Amino acid sequence: MNPYEKYKKAEIGAWISIVAYLLLATIKLIVAQIGNSSALKADGLNNATDIIASVAVLIGLRISRKPPDEDHHYGHFRAEMIASLLAAFIMMTIGLQVLYDTIRSIVIGHYTEPNLLTAWVAIGSAIFMYLVYLYNLRLGKKVNSTALLAAAQDNKSDALVSIGAFIGIIGAQFQLFWLDPLAGSIVGIIICKTAWDIFREATHTLTDGFQPDDLEEIKQAIYSHSEVLEIKDVKGRMHGNQALIEATIFVDPQLTVEASHRITDHLEDMLKHNHNVPPYAYSY
Repeated sequence: MNPYEKYKKAEIGAWISIVAYLLLATIKLIVAQIGNSSALKADGLNNATDIIASVAVLIGLRISRKPPDEDHHYGHFRAEMIASLLAAFIMMTIGLQVLYDTIRSIVIGHYTEPNLLTAWVAIGSAIFMYLVYLYNLRLGKKVNSTALLAAAQDNKSDALVSIGAFIGIIGAQFQLFWLDPLAGSIVGIIICKTAWDIFREATHTLTDGFQPDDLEEIKQAIYSHSEVLEIKDVKGRMHGNQALIEATIFVDPQLTVEASHRITDHLEDMLKHNHNVPPYAYSY
């Protein structure tokens, strides 16, 4: 499967997230208003921001599918990372707003008892979002999409957020009214933490970062070839959902050009099957 086909498949996960968030945000915000739950309201606002973030991911995936043109000779693969950054900024903004509102509620001591219906909405949402997380995680790994894997982690965070909202609402039923806004505050913290993780991963990739452990595995794989005498240098960077590898290797100087080229072919095949590096992403 070429990278363009992978991005097309990844769009399915983005669409599923958009529909799921739109449905859940609408239900949660309406029920939270009726049932007086700060935690469920914060959870609903979280899902509302996730709609925007998922749309940003979808747009990024669409742009990444565009072929190279006269001013993008290497394609548009990095649009996926820019989409992840935009999603992180949106999530951080809403997370801080949720924190401000719920902490303010705790400080002024403005507590209301939420309706039990809000608890069932929260726990039902948690189960639903965990199923969405499992689907997007599986699809993200299959197509090696950083943006979709980030979206999957956001799905999991949303499931945990809904569980936290459920606990806070149940606690409020036992006259522990402060648990509901406290759960809302924890929701805000989780939103900010998820946003920071996505931002850190995206900026690491955009600045040509590459995990040292992954690079060491590739280096050892090259060393394992019987005809590689020495490795002078191995470099790696991510370009969208594909790793680009540059390696300088020494072989027997008596070999013909054809024989030397055959070694690189063997290395490419090995890294393709064992490390998921496409054969067109090498430089020797």
